[in-house]
Amino acid sequence: MTIPEFQRHKRDKKKIIVVTAYDALFTRIVEQAGIEAILVGDSLGIVVQGKANTLSVTMDDMLYHTKLVAGAAQRALVIGDMPFMSYQASQEDALRNAGRFLQVGAQAVKLEGGMAVVDQVAAMTEIGIPVMGHLGMTPQSVHRFGGHKVQGKESDHAHAMLNDAKALEAAGAFGIVLEAIPAELAKTITEQVSIPTIGIGAGPHCDGQVLVLYDLLGLFDDFVPKFVKPYAHLKADALQALCRYKEEVEQGKFPSDSESYH
Repeated sequence: MTIPEFQRHKRDKKKIIVVTAYDALFTRIVEQAGIEAILVGDSLGIVVQGKANTLSVTMDDMLYHTKLVAGAAQRALVIGDMPFMSYQASQEDALRNAGRFLQVGAQAVKLEGGMAVVDQVAAMTEIGIPVMGHLGMTPQSVHRFGGHKVQGKESDHAHAMLNDAKALEAAGAFGIVLEAIPAELAKTITEQVSIPTIGIGAGPHCDGQVLVLYDLLGLFDDFVPKFVKPYAHLKADALQALCRYKEEVEQGKFPSDSESYH
Protein backbone atom coordinates (compact mmCIF):
# COMPACT_ATOMS: atom_id res chain seq x y z
CA MET A 1 0.00 0.00 0.00
CA THR A 2 1.37 3.36 -1.06
CA ILE A 3 0.04 6.88 -0.47
CA PRO A 4 -1.26 7.20 -4.08
CA GLU A 5 -2.95 3.79 -3.82
CA PHE A 6 -4.46 4.75 -0.46
CA GLN A 7 -5.99 7.83 -2.11
CA ARG A 8 -7.06 5.88 -5.19
CA HIS A 9 -9.24 3.67 -2.99
CA LYS A 10 -11.56 6.66 -2.41
CA ARG A 11 -11.92 7.32 -6.13
CA ASP A 12 -12.55 3.62 -6.76
CA LYS A 13 -15.04 3.49 -3.84
CA LYS A 14 -13.02 0.69 -2.23
CA LYS A 15 -13.07 0.70 1.57
CA ILE A 16 -9.74 1.28 3.32
CA ILE A 17 -9.02 -1.01 6.27
CA VAL A 18 -6.74 0.28 9.04
CA VAL A 19 -5.83 -1.12 12.47
CA THR A 20 -3.32 -0.12 15.11
CA ALA A 21 -0.33 -2.28 15.96
CA TYR A 22 2.60 -1.80 18.29
CA ASP A 23 4.98 -4.74 17.78
CA ALA A 24 6.37 -7.16 15.20
CA LEU A 25 4.25 -10.19 16.12
CA PHE A 26 0.91 -8.47 15.76
CA THR A 27 2.12 -6.66 12.63
CA ARG A 28 2.73 -10.02 10.95
CA ILE A 29 -0.71 -11.27 11.99
CA VAL A 30 -2.35 -8.06 10.73
CA GLU A 31 -0.66 -8.43 7.35
CA GLN A 32 -1.62 -12.09 7.10
CA ALA A 33 -5.22 -10.94 7.47
CA GLY A 34 -4.77 -8.68 4.45
CA ILE A 35 -5.00 -5.39 6.34
CA GLU A 36 -3.76 -2.56 4.12
CA ALA A 37 -2.60 0.08 6.58
CA ILE A 38 -1.23 0.07 10.13
CA LEU A 39 -1.36 3.03 12.47
CA VAL A 40 1.23 2.88 15.24
CA GLY A 41 -1.07 4.79 17.52
CA ASP A 42 -0.24 6.79 20.61
CA SER A 43 -3.14 4.73 22.00
CA LEU A 44 -0.28 2.49 23.16
CA GLY A 45 -0.16 4.81 26.17
CA ILE A 46 -3.47 3.33 27.29
CA VAL A 47 -3.53 -0.25 25.96
CA VAL A 48 0.19 -1.06 26.32
CA GLN A 49 1.50 1.27 29.04
CA GLY A 50 -1.65 1.27 31.17
CA LYS A 51 -2.01 5.05 31.45
CA ALA A 52 -5.31 6.91 31.71
CA ASN A 53 -4.73 8.86 28.49
CA THR A 54 -2.19 9.37 25.71
CA LEU A 55 -0.61 12.59 26.99
CA SER A 56 2.46 11.01 28.61
CA VAL A 57 3.52 9.10 25.48
CA THR A 58 6.92 10.32 24.30
CA MET A 59 8.68 10.51 20.95
CA ASP A 60 11.05 7.78 22.14
CA ASP A 61 8.06 5.54 22.93
CA MET A 62 6.56 6.14 19.50
CA LEU A 63 9.80 5.72 17.59
CA TYR A 64 10.56 2.44 19.35
CA HIS A 65 7.18 0.91 18.54
CA THR A 66 7.12 2.35 15.01
CA LYS A 67 10.52 0.78 14.34
CA LEU A 68 9.20 -2.62 15.49
CA VAL A 69 6.13 -2.38 13.25
CA ALA A 70 7.96 -0.99 10.22
CA GLY A 71 10.63 -3.66 10.50
CA ALA A 72 8.02 -6.42 10.34
CA ALA A 73 5.64 -4.91 7.77
CA GLN A 74 6.07 -6.17 4.22
CA ARG A 75 3.06 -4.67 2.43
CA ALA A 76 1.00 -2.45 4.75
CA LEU A 77 1.31 1.33 4.83
CA VAL A 78 2.85 2.20 8.22
CA ILE A 79 1.69 5.50 9.74
CA GLY A 80 3.40 6.86 12.86
CA ASP A 81 1.25 8.78 15.34
CA MET A 82 2.90 12.02 16.47
CA PRO A 83 2.59 12.27 20.27
CA PHE A 84 1.52 15.23 22.37
CA MET A 85 3.81 18.27 22.03
CA SER A 86 5.92 16.73 19.25
CA TYR A 87 4.43 19.11 16.66
CA GLN A 88 2.31 21.78 18.36
CA ALA A 89 5.01 24.18 19.53
CA SER A 90 6.65 25.03 16.21
CA GLN A 91 7.08 24.06 12.58
CA GLU A 92 10.70 23.23 13.37
CA ASP A 93 9.65 20.70 16.01
CA ALA A 94 7.03 19.26 13.69
CA LEU A 95 9.44 18.81 10.78
CA ARG A 96 12.22 17.33 12.88
CA ASN A 97 9.98 14.87 14.70
CA ALA A 98 8.04 13.84 11.60
CA GLY A 99 11.34 13.18 9.87
CA ARG A 100 12.42 10.93 12.73
CA PHE A 101 9.36 8.75 12.10
CA LEU A 102 10.35 8.29 8.48
CA GLN A 103 13.93 7.51 9.51
CA VAL A 104 12.75 4.50 11.55
CA GLY A 105 10.62 3.17 8.69
CA ALA A 106 7.21 4.85 8.76
CA GLN A 107 5.87 5.98 5.40
CA ALA A 108 3.65 8.70 6.88
CA VAL A 109 2.71 10.46 10.10
CA LYS A 110 -0.59 11.39 11.74
CA LEU A 111 -1.31 14.42 13.88
CA GLU A 112 -4.36 15.84 15.62
CA GLY A 113 -6.08 19.15 14.94
CA GLY A 114 -7.42 21.36 12.19
CA MET A 115 -6.72 25.04 11.54
CA ALA A 116 -4.25 25.16 14.42
CA VAL A 117 -1.85 22.74 12.71
CA VAL A 118 -2.32 23.46 8.99
CA ASP A 119 0.98 25.37 8.82
CA GLN A 120 2.80 22.34 10.22
CA VAL A 121 0.98 20.04 7.79
CA ALA A 122 1.86 22.26 4.84
CA ALA A 123 5.50 22.46 5.89
CA MET A 124 5.76 18.69 6.23
CA THR A 125 4.12 17.89 2.93
CA GLU A 126 6.20 20.51 1.16
CA ILE A 127 9.38 18.60 2.02
CA GLY A 128 7.89 15.21 1.15
CA ILE A 129 6.52 13.92 4.46
CA PRO A 130 3.02 12.45 3.98
CA VAL A 131 0.61 13.59 6.70
CA MET A 132 -2.74 12.23 7.85
CA GLY A 133 -5.00 14.56 9.84
CA HIS A 134 -7.26 13.70 12.78
CA LEU A 135 -10.47 15.55 13.68
CA GLY A 136 -13.35 15.11 16.09
CA MET A 137 -12.59 13.50 19.43
CA THR A 138 -8.85 14.10 19.41
CA PRO A 139 -7.45 12.23 22.45
CA GLN A 140 -4.61 14.70 23.04
CA SER A 141 -7.29 17.32 23.79
CA VAL A 142 -9.11 15.09 26.28
CA HIS A 143 -8.87 17.64 29.12
CA ARG A 144 -10.31 20.43 26.98
CA PHE A 145 -13.25 18.20 26.05
CA GLY A 146 -13.77 17.08 29.64
CA GLY A 147 -13.30 13.42 28.76
CA HIS A 148 -13.83 11.18 25.76
CA LYS A 149 -17.01 12.68 24.31
CA VAL A 150 -18.70 12.81 20.91
CA GLN A 151 -17.77 16.00 19.04
CA GLY A 152 -19.57 18.00 16.35
CA LYS A 153 -23.13 17.64 17.59
CA GLU A 154 -23.76 21.39 17.56
CA SER A 155 -24.12 23.04 14.15
CA ASP A 156 -21.35 25.59 14.73
CA HIS A 157 -18.91 22.87 15.81
CA ALA A 158 -19.91 20.74 12.83
CA HIS A 159 -19.35 23.65 10.44
CA ALA A 160 -15.96 24.36 12.01
CA MET A 161 -14.95 20.72 11.64
CA LEU A 162 -15.89 20.73 7.96
CA ASN A 163 -13.73 23.82 7.50
CA ASP A 164 -10.91 22.09 9.38
CA ALA A 165 -11.15 19.11 7.03
CA LYS A 166 -11.01 21.35 3.96
CA ALA A 167 -8.03 23.21 5.44
CA LEU A 168 -6.15 19.97 6.06
CA GLU A 169 -6.86 18.91 2.48
CA ALA A 170 -5.61 22.25 1.16
CA ALA A 171 -2.47 21.93 3.28
CA GLY A 172 -1.66 18.63 1.57
CA ALA A 173 -2.89 15.98 4.01
CA PHE A 174 -3.43 12.65 2.22
CA GLY A 175 -6.26 11.53 4.51
CA ILE A 176 -8.16 12.39 7.70
CA VAL A 177 -9.18 10.27 10.69
CA LEU A 178 -12.66 11.22 11.96
CA GLU A 179 -13.20 10.09 15.54
CA ALA A 180 -16.41 10.04 17.57
CA ILE A 181 -18.56 12.38 15.49
CA PRO A 182 -22.16 12.03 14.24
CA ALA A 183 -22.47 9.77 11.20
CA GLU A 184 -24.17 12.45 9.12
CA LEU A 185 -21.37 14.93 9.77
CA ALA A 186 -18.82 12.30 8.76
CA LYS A 187 -20.84 11.69 5.58
CA THR A 188 -20.83 15.40 4.76
CA ILE A 189 -17.08 15.73 5.31
CA THR A 190 -16.41 12.58 3.27
CA GLU A 191 -18.44 13.95 0.36
CA GLN A 192 -16.86 17.40 0.45
CA VAL A 193 -13.18 16.50 0.54
CA SER A 194 -11.29 14.61 -2.14
CA ILE A 195 -8.97 12.82 0.30
CA PRO A 196 -9.97 9.62 2.14
CA THR A 197 -11.69 9.79 5.52
CA ILE A 198 -11.02 7.02 8.02
CA GLY A 199 -13.70 6.63 10.65
CA ILE A 200 -13.52 5.47 14.24
CA GLY A 201 -16.89 6.02 15.83
CA ALA A 202 -17.95 8.11 12.83
CA GLY A 203 -20.53 5.85 11.17
CA PRO A 204 -20.51 3.84 7.94
CA HIS A 205 -20.08 6.59 5.36
CA CYS A 206 -16.33 7.17 5.71
CA ASP A 207 -13.95 5.90 3.05
CA GLY A 208 -12.41 3.47 5.54
CA GLN A 209 -12.37 2.39 9.17
CA VAL A 210 -9.74 2.07 11.91
CA LEU A 211 -9.92 0.30 15.26
CA VAL A 212 -7.43 -0.21 18.06
CA LEU A 213 -6.18 -3.79 17.70
CA TYR A 214 -6.48 -4.62 21.38
CA ASP A 215 -10.10 -3.45 21.34
CA LEU A 216 -11.22 -5.45 18.32
CA LEU A 217 -9.48 -8.59 19.66
CA GLY A 218 -11.12 -8.26 23.06
CA LEU A 219 -7.81 -7.91 24.89
CA PHE A 220 -8.54 -4.53 26.47
CA ASP A 221 -11.80 -4.17 28.36
CA ASP A 222 -11.09 -1.46 30.94
CA PHE A 223 -13.01 0.98 28.75
CA VAL A 224 -14.97 -0.10 25.69
CA PRO A 225 -16.39 2.80 23.65
CA LYS A 226 -19.74 2.40 21.89
CA PHE A 227 -18.01 2.31 18.49
CA VAL A 228 -15.87 -0.74 19.34
CA LYS A 229 -17.00 -4.16 18.13
CA PRO A 230 -14.94 -6.98 19.66
CA TYR A 231 -14.34 -9.61 16.97
CA ALA A 232 -12.71 -11.98 19.48
CA HIS A 233 -12.37 -12.37 23.24
CA LEU A 234 -8.68 -13.05 23.61
CA LYS A 235 -8.43 -11.77 27.16
CA ALA A 236 -10.81 -14.50 28.32
CA ASP A 237 -8.88 -17.12 26.33
CA ALA A 238 -5.55 -15.92 27.74
CA LEU A 239 -6.89 -15.90 31.30
CA GLN A 240 -8.21 -19.44 30.91
CA ALA A 241 -4.87 -20.64 29.51
CA LEU A 242 -2.88 -19.05 32.32
CA CYS A 243 -5.16 -20.53 34.97
CA ARG A 244 -4.76 -23.99 33.42
CA TYR A 245 -0.97 -23.56 33.33
CA LYS A 246 -0.91 -22.50 36.99
CA GLU A 247 -3.10 -25.43 37.98
CA GLU A 248 -1.05 -28.02 36.09
CA VAL A 249 2.23 -26.80 37.59
CA GLU A 250 0.76 -26.86 41.08
CA GLN A 251 -0.56 -30.42 40.55
CA GLY A 252 2.64 -31.69 38.98
CA LYS A 253 1.00 -32.32 35.61
CA PHE A 254 3.32 -29.93 33.75
CA PRO A 255 5.89 -30.58 32.52
CA SER A 256 4.96 -34.13 31.67
CA ASP A 257 7.18 -36.73 30.07
CA SER A 258 6.33 -35.35 26.59
CA GLU A 259 7.67 -31.90 27.55
CA SER A 260 10.88 -33.28 29.09
CA TYR A 261 14.24 -34.18 27.51
CA HIS A 262 15.77 -37.65 27.84
